[in-house]
Amino acid sequence: MKILLLVTSFNSLTQSVYVYLKDKGYQVNITYAINPTQMQEEIQAFNPKIILCPFLKSYIPKEIYENYPTFVFHPAPIGDRGAYSLDYAVFNEVKEWGGVWLKANELYDGGDIYASGGFKMRQSYKASIYRQEMVRVALETLDELFINIEQNKSTPQILNPIHKPFTQKMRAINWQKDTTNEIIKKVYASDSVEGVLDTILGVECYFYGVWKEDKFRGKPKEILVKRDGAICLGTIDGAVWISHLKEVGGFKLPATYVLKEKIKGVKEDRLALLFDKSYSTFYETSVEFRDSVAYLCFNFHNGAMSTAQCIRLKYAVEYLKTQCEVLVLIGGMDYFSNGIHLNILEDSQKQGEDGWANINAMNDLIKSIIFADEIVTLASFARNAGAGGVFMGLACDYVVAREGIVLNPHYKTLGLTGSEYHTYSLPKRVGALKAKKLLDECLPISVESAKKIGMVDEVFSYDSYYEELHQFAKSKFDDDFIWDKQDFLEENREKIEDFKEAEIEVMYPEFWEEDSDFHELRREFVWKICPTKTPKRLKLYNK
Repeated sequence: MKILLLVTSFNSLTQSVYVYLKDKGYQVNITYAINPTQMQEEIQAFNPKIILCPFLKSYIPKEIYENYPTFVFHPAPIGDRGAYSLDYAVFNEVKEWGGVWLKANELYDGGDIYASGGFKMRQSYKASIYRQEMVRVALETLDELFINIEQNKSTPQILNPIHKPFTQKMRAINWQKDTTNEIIKKVYASDSVEGVLDTILGVECYFYGVWKEDKFRGKPKEILVKRDGAICLGTIDGAVWISHLKEVGGFKLPATYVLKEKIKGVKEDRLALLFDKSYSTFYETSVEFRDSVAYLCFNFHNGAMSTAQCIRLKYAVEYLKTQCEVLVLIGGMDYFSNGIHLNILEDSQKQGEDGWANINAMNDLIKSIIFADEIVTLASFARNAGAGGVFMGLACDYVVAREGIVLNPHYKTLGLTGSEYHTYSLPKRVGALKAKKLLDECLPISVESAKKIGMVDEVFSYDSYYEELHQFAKSKFDDDFIWDKQDFLEENREKIEDFKEAEIEVMYPEFWEEDSDFHELRREFVWKICPTKTPKRLKLYNK
């Protein structure tokens, strides 16, 4: 069956639906909703049996839904209508939430419902709920959707009033009245779109990434300390950390990068390299030990890894080599890793120099993983990963994944050939031809498909993932394995390094030359410039 995804962007939800349908054997095509004429032309060219809209922010022309069965995923339970659904859910601290697939018609979120699912809400920020629970609901209800379409079985939508926009006035923080928990709730409901608008040190900007602080105290909105790009602000009953800001008219950056010299005198408060989580504060790297296994968490915002973050993570790996038999790379709460930090590079006055430093720091980190010859290393893809983040995982001895996770093992959409030892690690697992295909097609792949081609060793169930991961990790330390690993690395050290050297030789002009495609494509990505057409790689009928 031919299925077309009509979407605003190829975001995490769209990609998850895309790989799920492809794994089921459907012919899947993507159309970006740019303008009515373009949409209709692309849809007619593909002539799908069904149109799905997992992430669509614009209205669907009636010429589309009247001629093709069209179903929209709405991130809310039955009876909810309108935008800002998840904003309200997080702000109101609801205990349960859900999502529905409804048939498009002339009513805003008013069509009949063909599939629905629910979940218990975590106390977290909006983007995290969307990327995890909401994606899961959309996938878990797809089979029900297709069965009910076939049987023409549906439930009328409850036509409640469309809720009002969640305005900046509602999001605004009153620093003289709002408690710490109220501030956290407002930022949670606004992260990552559209942020909480505020002014700090005369800079009008949006706030993102809020963390509770247990120890520091000060006047409301006073900047108390800074740490790893974040700033700590006093509240009427405590303090909070804000990790990221976006200046009005700008793009999101670590808070200290936005405020720059304005916080020159603010003290940098450092934590231990691996925080023990003994109190609430802002931290990025932590470790948990269980049996002889160390679980290394690196919760970097949106999975982006700056030069400094790569260096800290390398030090953490080097230290943990002496503390465990098996080292498991966990990644962050929302992403395993997405490679180098494009926003920081875009902000840099020395983009070539800083880009070059970032990729080399990433390579130094991965070198420490590959040549960890006294322990077993394991990558845990429990969250999505992209570009260099995928290949950081493949540098490990073993790679396991949680069902439903999506990988993007490619670089070209950003004008890069990539490094991270990928010309060594990827062909080693999937062969040269398959490696080239993955890198050239620039398409996401499910971890289930990744296992079939040898890219991933095991895929564990969503619900019991962490226990299965631990049992797998615990079973992998073996003296014979370590001896064989040491012999292999000793014999092949120079060859492995040659792969990396060849990679960065190709990448050098991509960072340093002013006319490199990377600079333009990075700018478009960071500034979220709207595409003028659907990328050709997503159009099945052009292949």
